[in-house]
Amino acid sequence: MNAARKHQIVSSLAASGYEDAPALTLESTDGDMPQGREISVAWLSGAILTGLTSVMLMGAALYVSFKGQDTFSTPYAALQVAQPSAAAVAALPSTKTDRARPVAKTRSDLEIVEASIREEVDGGARIRRQPFLRIKATLATSATSLSSDIPAYDPIELLRRNQPIEGEEDFAIDDIYGAEVEGEVTVKLASLSFSQPPRASISDRRASEFVRQSLEYAYADGEAGAALAYAPGNDRLQEIGGAVTIGPDITGLSGVAENVTVVPKTTLGEAGGSGRTERILTIREETKLADILGRNGFTEQMVTAISRTLRNVFPSDVLTTSSHLRILFGPSRGSTTQIPYRVSIYDPDDAHIVTVALTDNGRYVIGTAPTAIEFTDEDTEEIAVGQLPSLYRSIFETGRKHDLEDKTIERIVSMYAYDLDLTKKVAPGDSIEILQSEPDAEGHKELLYVGLTVDKTKRELYRFQTEDGVTDFYDPEGQTGKKFLIRRPLEGGGRLRSRFGYRIHPIFKTRRLHSGIDLAARTGTPIYAGGDGVVKRAQWVSGYGRYVELTHANGYGTAYAHMSRIADGMRPGTRVRQGQVIGYVGSTGNSTGPHLHYEIKINGRPVDALSVRLPRDKTLPNRYASQFEQRISQVRDLMQREDAQPFVIASAD
Repeated sequence: MNAARKHQIVSSLAASGYEDAPALTLESTDGDMPQGREISVAWLSGAILTGLTSVMLMGAALYVSFKGQDTFSTPYAALQVAQPSAAAVAALPSTKTDRARPVAKTRSDLEIVEASIREEVDGGARIRRQPFLRIKATLATSATSLSSDIPAYDPIELLRRNQPIEGEEDFAIDDIYGAEVEGEVTVKLASLSFSQPPRASISDRRASEFVRQSLEYAYADGEAGAALAYAPGNDRLQEIGGAVTIGPDITGLSGVAENVTVVPKTTLGEAGGSGRTERILTIREETKLADILGRNGFTEQMVTAISRTLRNVFPSDVLTTSSHLRILFGPSRGSTTQIPYRVSIYDPDDAHIVTVALTDNGRYVIGTAPTAIEFTDEDTEEIAVGQLPSLYRSIFETGRKHDLEDKTIERIVSMYAYDLDLTKKVAPGDSIEILQSEPDAEGHKELLYVGLTVDKTKRELYRFQTEDGVTDFYDPEGQTGKKFLIRRPLEGGGRLRSRFGYRIHPIFKTRRLHSGIDLAARTGTPIYAGGDGVVKRAQWVSGYGRYVELTHANGYGTAYAHMSRIADGMRPGTRVRQGQVIGYVGSTGNSTGPHLHYEIKINGRPVDALSVRLPRDKTLPNRYASQFEQRISQVRDLMQREDAQPFVIASAD
């Protein structure tokens, strides 16, 4: 600060009654406190300049962070995930991980497959073409608005839904005709009269003449065996995949591995943690844009907004065959549902047509093209491992995407609720196969078969009706999907807090065997009997608090601990049924919070309730074995046919 400016400030202070004083330091004080009108001009000027400089620096930082844009409501271009350069990738740690690369192939086939059906009509047989609906799809790995309003997971409610179907006529598919016919053929059977045998079309003399001439031709000119229908000698075996020579005279077979996806290990840092997933689709058949958006998690309001935005840039409402769609999903605030951030349309030649992006204020606007990629024939989806939905929600998401009725989806999840923990997260590659009848006049379709593949294990259930008119679903061994015991016997299923096995006790801090599973829930949540049985104990038991123990058939038992209250009527010797309320969640005994400690015991020994193999509730009688085997054969034939046609879901204009 120059002398003239300082003199001017000092004069102004003096006129106001203030006096310039030296700055205070550790060495400057002589024990006297400064007067109220004394002030250091140098320190005051420095403080003002420091404040102004800080404001300017912070403003510049904010300006740069928002790329110079003058609004906080920006198009999605500002949200675009930056692709790392080759140098940046090379600089990442080279340590290998077992985490699968977060990109997986997806399948979503909704097809019509036809078979010739033989029906009994007016004493005769009619053979006609019968269409079936077939679904083969990978389970959804992202939760969108399609499944935002599904019923809350409740194992007891699923138990009620998984009851046999009574009073309905079975949709039989056992009479599939062995040969394919065109149109409709009527066959009538008539008894033959033994007194008037039918006239032979070929006489014995003509038949012998034909055989003699054929053999003479076969052995003509001494070429024995030239026309015999034997396979020629060949000591080299070959398959389509090619032959591999093992030795001088032995040739091994090599085949082409199908349905196998090779996923390389990734280096640390490749997998993004932003929670965004990108879905890349190839249009197989000419489809309305609104239809395909609706089946991929866009609400009606979103579809309307996007169509309005595209009106002047992409006036067509139809996506042509072989065109591509890129949809980027991201997390929604305060919800587990992912919402579409961006959708891009590409022509069959992979050229970018238009991109629509979501702004921060909830509007869809025309955006810039995303980073170019190479399209493949397979549909793919980037996986946000931290936001994978539960198996329960994934089945609903996949079912609604393929136009399944909620009643049908609820039936499917209820059939697997005994065998699988539907609250665990779905894994990339899990899939489902479904066979349904053709829609009736009201559009209703009967469920005929379900095949659910989870953790590389396929669980199949086939529809079958017994003589008493009761229809149920059975696995290939003739057992229903219903289990003898429930794995999570409380309302809502609870939140798994501690598994079976050795652990450090949360209170005593010692290593002990945890003989059950802990399912956290609010105090007062109803607890149900895991199966039909008899009450063995219903009392206070040391560290278990209020405790109920049940005995079941064949040496099985269950125990329920830490209850806030035991249900009325629970006393030794009382019979209970599966799903009956026996108590309520609490935190009595040695407990750190409200939860249910649930045990399953076999011959008195505790086992893991979540993984132990449990007996089935019902087995198909042996007298139906041949019919059921025929049903399995017919269904598998329909599921493996290659002549299926895509099924186009009609939509209202």
